[in-house]
Amino acid sequence: MKIIDISIPIHENMPTYMDNQGNKPKISTKTHGYITDTNIQLNIHTGTHVDAPLHMINDGETIETIGLERLVRPCKVFDLTSVNDRIKAEDLKDLPIEQDDFILLKTKNSFGETSAMEFIFLAEDGAQFLIEKGIQGVGIDTLGIERSQDNHPTHKGLFTNDIIIVEGLDLKEVKEGKYTMVCAPLKMVKTEAAPARVFLIEGAVGGV
Repeated sequence: MKIIDISIPIHENMPTYMDNQGNKPKISTKTHGYITDTNIQLNIHTGTHVDAPLHMINDGETIETIGLERLVRPCKVFDLTSVNDRIKAEDLKDLPIEQDDFILLKTKNSFGETSAMEFIFLAEDGAQFLIEKGIQGVGIDTLGIERSQDNHPTHKGLFTNDIIIVEGLDLKEVKEGKYTMVCAPLKMVKTEAAPARVFLIEGAVGGV
């Protein structure tokens, strides 16, 4: 059995969505004798995190409403590293995506081949394809699942169909296939997202 950590390390110079410098973590460490104590200021959408509907929908559900049983489960990783700019329905239609799947989208983002402003994202028609498939959740290897779309139709479409969104994954060491996923967001209350540690267990389930 192999465990693959697909979380982004947290540090003061880590990448942020659209290179927003105001969202960089601020970490302060003090040592008094043998006692060391650290404070951190962190935007909850910086690094690996789980979004809840409140992020894009007024009066939407908050992060504590997402049960852990929906985040500790089998998942499928799909290699979409050949895709440029955006993931469209055309890129997904031949993949073995089934109802109730939780899927992770591996793109050029994991290899640093895109910029903070021009990352690969899930287009509106790609999101609609996944909605029609009836999936449970989708994760992607960038800090936002969409850009360059007015009114955020990818987020809103997924949220209104009770599809979980996980952002900020690092999938460069992960091969396409089936895994057991453990996604553990911090136990926050009444927020629109929460930072998470996410890892995959290889060998617990069969391959795609």
